[in-house]
Amino acid sequence: MAEKEHMNLAMIGHIDHGKSTMLGRLLMDAGVIDPHVIDEYRKKAEEIGKGSFEFAWVMDSLKDERERGITIDIAHQRFDTNKYYYTIVDCPGHRDFVKNMITGTSQADAAVLVVDAKDGIMAQTKEHVFLARTLGVTQLIIAINKMDRVNYEQKSYEELKKALLELLGTVGYKEAALVFVAVSAIEGENITKPSEKMKWFDGPTLLDSLDLMKVPDKPLNLPLRLPVQDVYTITGAGTVPVGRVETGKIKKGDTVIFNPPGKTGEVKSIEMHHEEITEAIPGDNIGWNVRGVGRTDIRRGDVCGHTDNPPTIADEFTAQLIVLQHPTAITIGYTPVFHCHTTQVSCTITEIAKKLDPRTGATKEENPDFIKTGDAAIVTVKPSRPLVIERVKEIPQLGRFAIRDMGQTVAAGMVIDIKEK
Repeated sequence: MAEKEHMNLAMIGHIDHGKSTMLGRLLMDAGVIDPHVIDEYRKKAEEIGKGSFEFAWVMDSLKDERERGITIDIAHQRFDTNKYYYTIVDCPGHRDFVKNMITGTSQADAAVLVVDAKDGIMAQTKEHVFLARTLGVTQLIIAINKMDRVNYEQKSYEELKKALLELLGTVGYKEAALVFVAVSAIEGENITKPSEKMKWFDGPTLLDSLDLMKVPDKPLNLPLRLPVQDVYTITGAGTVPVGRVETGKIKKGDTVIFNPPGKTGEVKSIEMHHEEITEAIPGDNIGWNVRGVGRTDIRRGDVCGHTDNPPTIADEFTAQLIVLQHPTAITIGYTPVFHCHTTQVSCTITEIAKKLDPRTGATKEENPDFIKTGDAAIVTVKPSRPLVIERVKEIPQLGRFAIRDMGQTVAAGMVIDIKEK
């Protein structure tokens, strides 16, 4: 039996629309989690007055999350369908945690957008759709959840589906890349088997919809780009950075460089899931040891590549971005924090060249004085310290970023051109 292809799946959507519950239900009904565990959770949930949270607790294993009933960090869970094995990234819908969502979604091959059938499209539904798109998630499953709240009526489903198609169309999603499913996670309707209560629904179950996703081509032919997530010192092995291969491949014996610091060395060993491997390819989460690179030489946000095609260090760059939410307006001189792959660097917007129509991309205004919520624009950006970033056309995996300020995601964008250091 060949190993199934691997996919990363993000769960996104507004807070309280049922992402965690849907995931807990899916994992239980598909036999990944023992129902006894859910029963235990149910008892505990009722004791602290949080009935109906039992499924959510499967992913929200942090105690603080149980008491607050919201998802804080990204939980990873392996899950097999007939066709794929998925790593599910349960992305927090709560806006304090959008920065975790950025690191989560930028790793997603597909996403499930969860929308409450009764509440419909909320502020964060829009924000997550824009983000997913700008961060390069090309295929979506839209789960219209809590159908029990609208008595499983087809009319409610159809109306919301129409509104969602319109919203998704404005950011450039094509209907062919979208799969809609009607579900009730808490009642277990249309999660792993067709619902008796929604005979009118002729689409797939949530589980079947996961097999309709397509595996993106692995960017093996692109140069190696391996952003550092953490750096450990391991007895017997020395300095071991860990991270996920975004593009290209890395082999034992390769000569690599970490940028911005410019440290080079030879790859001594590569480990994945606690086993030593000889080479790693895109999507692999690995630890790797490089001869001659010390614990203090590198840090989170540095990027490893081959010495013959090193990661690009930007002195400044031109980007296209979309302003998701800003209380006033963004002008020249604005210096928020840019999140790109695993790095966070404060950068200054030094020029606003054009204001664009976010739906069509056409130029609306040259050199505007400011841009505000809902605007798309072409800007010039100057990082406060050296930053590895790539042109989105060359290495899309490292060409996208999100901008955060005041505890929220202000904008998201992609790199069009770079003035190299």
